[in-house]
Amino acid sequence: MISKKIEAALNKQVESEAISSQIYLAMASWVETQGLTGTCQFLYKHSDEERLHMLKLIRFLNERGRHGIVPQVKQPFKTFESLSAVFRQILEHEIHVTQEINNIISLCLQEKDYTTHNFMQYYVAEQIEEERVAKSILDKLNLIGDDKGGLYLFDRDMQNFPLQDGNQAEQGTKAG
Repeated sequence: MISKKIEAALNKQVESEAISSQIYLAMASWVETQGLTGTCQFLYKHSDEERLHMLKLIRFLNERGRHGIVPQVKQPFKTFESLSAVFRQILEHEIHVTQEINNIISLCLQEKDYTTHNFMQYYVAEQIEEERVAKSILDKLNLIGDDKGGLYLFDRDMQNFPLQDGNQAEQGTKAG
């Protein structure tokens, strides 16, 4: 069974994933009002992916004899300075989430909870990808600058931007 310390840390991560989902959802809504349909689709999908991460944690806790708690989250920002500001915030947020995941990994090693440590490797790999994607998109936006034609092409490309396979999160905890 998972220790109370690890249960608390995982439930904190449940909250973090819920916040991430809400942040991406707020960004998607704002971006959609700016006429950027490809980028809003990317962000809506990303919001769904973060929710799946939350569900995966809840199910793991419940299956391991603890209780995954559904958190109440505060409302994220409604508007943003620019599309570049959206992706700067995403990168900063993902770096913060990576640190939270690393803290859980450290706790698992301290508590010698190798089952949870193994389970959390999914999130370690996911965070590497999250940071890479955010940085890559931000680099593209920096190259485009104020070029409206470039922004149009960027938005069109975002519609087909590959995300992680959401089915990985839905597979439950058995696959780890």
